Amino acid sequence: MRELDVVGVRVEMPSNAPMVLLREVGGTRYLPIWIGAAEAAAIANAQEGIVPPRPLTHDLMVDTLTTLGHRLTEVHITELEGGTFYAVLLVDGIEVSARPSDAIALALRVGSEIYCAEDVLDEAGIEIPEAEDDEVEKFREFLDQVNPDDFVTGEEPKS
Repeated sequence: MRELDVVGVRVEMPSNAPMVLLREVGGTRYLPIWIGAAEAAAIANAQEGIVPPRPLTHDLMVDTLTTLGHRLTEVHITELEGGTFYAVLLVDGIEVSARPSDAIALALRVGSEIYCAEDVLDEAGIEIPEAEDDEVEKFREFLDQVNPDDFVTGEEPKS
């Protein structure tokens, strides 16, 4: 098993299909998993620390586990079969079958680690060399900090 970090939720164009993007810790592989819109929102909200006024499904599950004295310790993405990913929750050492999107949404809420089977990463992982990853990150930082006034030169446009 390899540990993964959640990069975030993205929308693939032109199909507008949401996906969660995971990154191999200490490696160069990324794992995209296409998910539903509701699950994408649940993952994004957890990443941003948004707490709804009333518990939604994933929040309710976390509250239920906590109230009953149980703890979600790890999430494992275990299989890829026919284009479908499978996962399990490790609750007090007991495996509970789950969809990866739900498992990730729960893991983010409780701070548990996410792991992926090596053969799943071998089959579905996308290798992105570290240098390219650094360039993409630098570009994202630039876009976050730039504003339109940065492009004003004070000269009139030439025709």
